[in-house]
Amino acid sequence: MTAHILVVDDEPAIGSLIKEILEDEGFQVSIAENGQAARQLQRELRPDLILLDIWMPDIDGITLLKEWRGSGLIDHPIIIMSGHGNIETAVEATRLGAYDFIEKPLSTSKMLITINRALEMASLQRENSGLRKHTVTEPLGHSPIMTALREQVKRINQHNTSVLISGESGSGRTLFARYIHQNSQIYTGPFVQMRVAGMSSDNQFTELFGRHESNHMARLEQANGGTLFIKDIADMDDAVQARLLNSLENQSFLPNGSTELIPLKVRVIAATGHHIEQALTAGRLQEDLYYYLNIIPLHIPPLREHCEDIPELLEFYVNLFVNQENLPYRHFTVAAQNRLRNYSWPGNVRELKNLVQRLLILGNNHQIDVEEIEQTLTPSSRPTPMGNLSIYDLPLREAREQFERTYLEHQLQEVGGNVSKVASRVGLERTHLYRKLRALDIDPKQSSKNKK
Repeated sequence: MTAHILVVDDEPAIGSLIKEILEDEGFQVSIAENGQAARQLQRELRPDLILLDIWMPDIDGITLLKEWRGSGLIDHPIIIMSGHGNIETAVEATRLGAYDFIEKPLSTSKMLITINRALEMASLQRENSGLRKHTVTEPLGHSPIMTALREQVKRINQHNTSVLISGESGSGRTLFARYIHQNSQIYTGPFVQMRVAGMSSDNQFTELFGRHESNHMARLEQANGGTLFIKDIADMDDAVQARLLNSLENQSFLPNGSTELIPLKVRVIAATGHHIEQALTAGRLQEDLYYYLNIIPLHIPPLREHCEDIPELLEFYVNLFVNQENLPYRHFTVAAQNRLRNYSWPGNVRELKNLVQRLLILGNNHQIDVEEIEQTLTPSSRPTPMGNLSIYDLPLREAREQFERTYLEHQLQEVGGNVSKVASRVGLERTHLYRKLRALDIDPKQSSKNKK
């Protein structure tokens, strides 16, 4: 969908030039030459972004910005522009809710970069708003362990301090990160996730700090005003860790290739599956960054330590897949539930979720008994997606995802979790494979552990 931009400028020549440039870039553009026209067009057109000049004949841009932001009726980004700008004006504009401030004479490249970043940020915020409506409101389970963890999150959220989450793969670190954000004082801000494992140091720099010349928006900037969740923090390159710490302490960062600092107001939640003491001793996690992040530690225990929650988890995921993926409803017998309560769950809650999905897809009976559980828990007898015709009853997208997940998990098991070897075996470029694994929520390290 083409973004609609409203340009508010009292100089017709400048307005026409901006309109021509933006239309060449594929945007839809409208022009207002004064504050009154700007108000009217904003109400009628509901633009996706406003470029707002400070000096106009009937009202200045700062006053108009205050009016729009104070009304609460518009939430799209506003970029201030002025030929008389200074640092005080820029600070005042951003304090009042402007996305950014650009000076005249306008640099075409900077203007386009700022507009694209602002639109990307707005899109991300809308996406997060939608996710908040459809995600689990809180971690499941009424065991003493889970009850205590939820109470701990309440205490954590009395302050917007950094949090370091530890726990085994699949135990629910991402869920708790989202739960912390959704119940924090900045819940209306974006929640941005960055998964570090498997990324090269160059890609880590680009993802975290962006790349000015290619208009690659930094994760730090995307998360401004909200939460940045960094998964696998101990797998982050030492130089990236040092630069991240510097940015957090100075509350600003410099995008790669840029000379302009971007103010930073972000809460960081970091997670690791490594034992923290071992990660520090081995130098995987830098001490200075650890002390910055570990203001409030949160340890998520493995599923085997709160197995009394398993019946509730089973019921939840059965209903989830029935309602969201139209899979047939199946009921776990008491014997089947008891068997699963006594299983070690090396893959934790993620393994339980995948097991439920597999049983619903491949099973034929209404009941899931203990014999079927035993077969499913035995790797040699686990049915492959193509080994049972029920996969052909699925929509193409779901069937393809099931096959790809099982296929790639098998390949990772065969090579001990080595992603480079899998890329060579299956004929995929390594970067594309990493993206595929993240999309399918496959942890290479966990897949290598599952090989018996």
